[in-house]
Amino acid sequence: MSEALDEMPRDGTMRRLAAAIREVKTNNADRTDVVVDLREAQQTRLEILAQDLEQVFADIPPDDERFDLNVTGGMQPRLWIDAVSHVTMGRDKRTYRFLKDTRNGRLVLAETPDIKKAADAVTRYVAERIIERDAILAGDREVPAPVVGVLDRGPAKAAFDVFTAFALFLAGAFVGVAAVIYFAWERLAISF
Repeated sequence: MSEALDEMPRDGTMRRLAAAIREVKTNNADRTDVVVDLREAQQTRLEILAQDLEQVFADIPPDDERFDLNVTGGMQPRLWIDAVSHVTMGRDKRTYRFLKDTRNGRLVLAETPDIKKAADAVTRYVAERIIERDAILAGDREVPAPVVGVLDRGPAKAAFDVFTAFALFLAGAFVGVAAVIYFAWERLAISF
């Protein structure tokens, strides 16, 4: 908006309204193009992951119809694995997030910027689901517990998380000490 104001003539003359409307429409179209390009880049990354997983899905037994490798578009492109799990791109548009919807909310099964690790996490999930189904069909009372996925946030993110936790601990300790001193001061003030 400020760009449009900066581009207005400085000599005091006003532009025609039609020209201003055309300029605003052009700026909006440019912004829309950037959003569309980002969405297309996300969809392309998911399609590359789908190509890496094609052989895995080809190896699934033909009688098991739960899995469907499908990339969908929309506001948030997704690579669907089955009815309850999908891969989407993170906020940075480079991190693959493997998510599973459950009754208790959405679980992050894997989060990594590495396409190979994302493909490995999906492959492991598919294998666990096939083993789980076989155990149920065989009448086993104990179904193997799923293994938690890969959370690869990198060393900088992990260090930041530790620093944040330590800073919050120190802030809580400071507030606690300040509260004790305040109440102690109130007691001393009342007794004098």
